[in-house]
Amino acid sequence: MATNKELAERYEAVLPSWIKPLYAEPISIDHGLGGYIWDTEGNKYLDFFGGVLTTMVGHSNPHVVAAVQEQAAKVMHTSTLYLSEPMIQLAEEIAAVSGIPDARVFFTTSGSEANDTAVLLATSYRKSNQVLAMRNSYHGRSFTAQAITSHSSWSSTSLSGLSVNFVQGAYRLRSPFRHMDDDEFTAACVDDLQQVIDMMTAGDVACLIAEPIQGVGGFATPPDGFFGAFSKVLANNGILFVSDEVQTGWGRTGDHFWGYQAHGVVPDMLTFAKGVGNGITLAGIVARAEIMDTITSLSFSTFGGNPLSASAGLATLRYVQQNDLQANAKAMGQRLWAGIAPICEAHPQIAELRGKGLMVALETVQPGGIEPDAAFAGAILEGCKERGLLVGKGGLYGNAIRITPMLDVSAEEIDEGIAAIVGAIQAAS
Repeated sequence: MATNKELAERYEAVLPSWIKPLYAEPISIDHGLGGYIWDTEGNKYLDFFGGVLTTMVGHSNPHVVAAVQEQAAKVMHTSTLYLSEPMIQLAEEIAAVSGIPDARVFFTTSGSEANDTAVLLATSYRKSNQVLAMRNSYHGRSFTAQAITSHSSWSSTSLSGLSVNFVQGAYRLRSPFRHMDDDEFTAACVDDLQQVIDMMTAGDVACLIAEPIQGVGGFATPPDGFFGAFSKVLANNGILFVSDEVQTGWGRTGDHFWGYQAHGVVPDMLTFAKGVGNGITLAGIVARAEIMDTITSLSFSTFGGNPLSASAGLATLRYVQQNDLQANAKAMGQRLWAGIAPICEAHPQIAELRGKGLMVALETVQPGGIEPDAAFAGAILEGCKERGLLVGKGGLYGNAIRITPMLDVSAEEIDEGIAAIVGAIQAAS
């Protein structure tokens, strides 16, 4: 079997230069069980990143594996041109938990495609190419999703047929409103939203798309009620609200099943991806029927909602619900926070610990200010790996450590992760 070094060399030789593995010495993933993975050399790691929040209920989860195996033995592909009971059943169950009235569900293969579809629907429904998005946002790597991404390190092109304006919000640490309390911060961002609409648009804006907690942006978290305050301005201008739940969905925040529910607003559309298939390719969009049905041309999806993915999605969604993993995310998130908060609060190179539930990040800076310190974040990342823990990295400057245990993580695993994180911070210092 190939070593990590051999695989890294082959990776670099055949894959594009603009995709990079984590770590100075990248690791392979040969197999996993529950919260742990093993590389091809037999090294064991506790996985607190889940392939970027995608393995949600444990590696080789027996319920998901059984559902996939059973479906694979019957038929793996049909497309939306045929009736598929797993696809229809999953759509029914997602519509029921979405909170969106008269919901319709369209399945795609990635979050990028789901967000692309949301913009297609909004611009068609409103007959406008004007879109609002948030600063520090990330919505995917497709041509349309790149246009609504405000994150220079992840922006591949500025070309677009959309007219996009970005408003203040979520990422308070580097905001001009960072010294305000929650209510003042929210009010200032609402004023900014109104001014952007008044000064920078022709008025007939199609939608605002926003992540309730910004994922690639380092888990920047706005105050509760933030988007509810936004919704009043949006409603007054007929602007649709799209909640990008690719990373916040399925109970990860602990307090709610969807991130938008912290804000006292129901979106016109929501997009989902990543964890719902527990690693199987599955994503989609939920929208009110009148919005979804604005597309009148013939269309279909070759792979969206295929029987194999839909079966994995059904098994994963039901496992989350039947085992009340939202409550576990809340309890284990509190345990994680309590374990790492003291060193984060005391350390001069950690400016902020933020997030909700099992979606936690810390941002590293130069001592005495908020100048980013990506090298310190990198040292923590490597230090966690050395201690047998996998975490992620993000943030505008690559200076945020992202910690996202699986929703069924145990207290013992949380404590193991805490010890590794604390040890890595101490060693990096």
